[in-house]
Amino acid sequence: MIWMWILLVALVTLGAIFLFGKLPAAARPLAVAAVMVGVAGYALQGSPSLPGKPIVAPEQLEGFGEAITDRQQGMADRFGPAAQWIAMSDGFARTGKTALAAQTLEKGLERYPDNVDLWVGLGNALVAHGGGVMSPAAALAFDEAAKRDPNHPAPPFFAGLAMAQSGDLKGADAVWSQLLARTPPDAPWRADLEMRLAQLRQAMGPDLSPDAPTGP
Repeated sequence: MIWMWILLVALVTLGAIFLFGKLPAAARPLAVAAVMVGVAGYALQGSPSLPGKPIVAPEQLEGFGEAITDRQQGMADRFGPAAQWIAMSDGFARTGKTALAAQTLEKGLERYPDNVDLWVGLGNALVAHGGGVMSPAAALAFDEAAKRDPNHPAPPFFAGLAMAQSGDLKGADAVWSQLLARTPPDAPWRADLEMRLAQLRQAMGPDLSPDAPTGP
């Protein structure tokens, strides 16, 4: 039944080409051959009889928050030159197209190479593309963001988030502790950072907590 529909579509395509394409008589055999080659290729590689399988967006990374929504906590300029690139990237990431999300931010960085928000966004996109793992490329993106503005809270915040999600709890604790030490009391992200740091230390347990003895 499915192949009948495929052949019907092929015939409709040829009819439309002949009726509306205004092809010369000599070119019509080429058009027929092109459509037939397409049908033959699908016959060899396609699997129309298999049941459909809708694409499911990857699950949110568990523990210590999710990078896409975290960016809206006062650490990024929502109306600056990076906003449109980040919005497009987030749109791709939410549908599971993490590679496109990272590529979008790379395009934005071609125009704004010193934009901290874009570098942080690229780091987040690369972490998402790696399944929640802090890859060397993601770490480099966070480092580049920190170089552009050493006082910006987003690079260490999201670097620490990626470390925590990757299992490097002590590294995340060190990064977040340093960020908390220089965060003003009235910063909009301070309460969230304190909460995440407390959750992190609870997850670390007494054996891995920063106050635990490290040697004999």
